[in-house]
Amino acid sequence: MIIRLYEENPAPKSIKQIVDVLKEGGLVIYPTDTVYGLGCDIFHHKAVEKLAKIKGLDAKKANFSFICEDLSTVSEYTNPISNHVFKIMKRNLPGPFTFILEANNNVPKILKNKKKTIGIRVPDNSIIREIVKELGNPVLTTSIRDEDDIIEYTTDPELIHEKYADIVDIVVDGGYGNTTASTIVDCTGGDIEIVRDGVGELIY
Repeated sequence: MIIRLYEENPAPKSIKQIVDVLKEGGLVIYPTDTVYGLGCDIFHHKAVEKLAKIKGLDAKKANFSFICEDLSTVSEYTNPISNHVFKIMKRNLPGPFTFILEANNNVPKILKNKKKTIGIRVPDNSIIREIVKELGNPVLTTSIRDEDDIIEYTTDPELIHEKYADIVDIVVDGGYGNTTASTIVDCTGGDIEIVRDGVGELIY
């Protein structure tokens, strides 16, 4: 199923329809402020395993991220962060960044990697943030990649739907996506370290 949504005013009825699917363990593809993402409810064990299988990964070893509605919910899933890191996150979010932070015990066991870290996203895209808000907890997310190394990321929702229609429950068409992923910022070592350059240019 493909659902068209507009970022300026995502239809509440459609948002609820998407959230109902997530709550039942469904997989959804959605727009972000960077590339299209594939995700599920972080608390739905079977959906997490299915998502990992699609990516050819072990859920415990995969570097998935959480999409949060805003900064206020981040602390529910991470160890206390320093004022310095919080200020940087506040300056840059919502935005095209993934902040790697130390995970706390609210993160489901299936997602606890050996490093006990979690990537946090608060995208500057109202469609996915409204989905997360209605769901009431973060969405586990991973980028939609393209087999073609030159393209790297698929940007056309129609083509995404063609490719993933049999694998996922819903593709949210929010217009063309970006071709570059988020900037990854590691905040676990005391210093701020950019481990992948992406769309976002960090404001310190």
